[in-house]
Amino acid sequence: MNESTEKHQRIRQLSLGLLFGIIFGFLLQKGGVGKYHVLMGQLLLEDFTVLKIMLTAILTGMIGVFWMNRRSWVELDIKPTRPVANAIGGLLFGMGFGLSAYCPGTNAAAIGQGNFDGFAVAAGMIIGSYLFAEAGNFFKSGFFDRGNMGKVTLIDLLKTTRRPTIALAAAALIIVLVVVERIGGR
Repeated sequence: MNESTEKHQRIRQLSLGLLFGIIFGFLLQKGGVGKYHVLMGQLLLEDFTVLKIMLTAILTGMIGVFWMNRRSWVELDIKPTRPVANAIGGLLFGMGFGLSAYCPGTNAAAIGQGNFDGFAVAAGMIIGSYLFAEAGNFFKSGFFDRGNMGKVTLIDLLKTTRRPTIALAAAALIIVLVVVERIGGR
């Protein structure tokens, strides 16, 4: 590929990312997941709106990303699976979500609809990201690299191809959506 083609492809990828990000943010806001009471309802297991929207987004995104990748519109950038780092990151993310009732996506939706608390949470996310970046050498010390499994995907773990893995994952997500819808909670 020549330099001009690579640049054109990169612009296409960034444009698609921006377009889908705007659509995703719009749908998050329309779904109500930028509202504090909806997010707290999810955390208290009283309102499953957030779970249903996120599972639907995962399902749609999974199918869409693999479809666009198959057509060479986007490239997959698989990150290494590091269980220790993933567990610690998940705990920190969970604590931040529990304390603020926002994750990065829902926080952007909250800011977009004018929630002032969203700005405070965004400031915290930016400060936390900065501190993490500044402490990069500490995190590269090897502790967080324990159990590094490399760039592994569900397709690799199941030792299969994309189609059956996507079909299996889609079926599992749809079953969870149906069960959540039946047990209630908006």
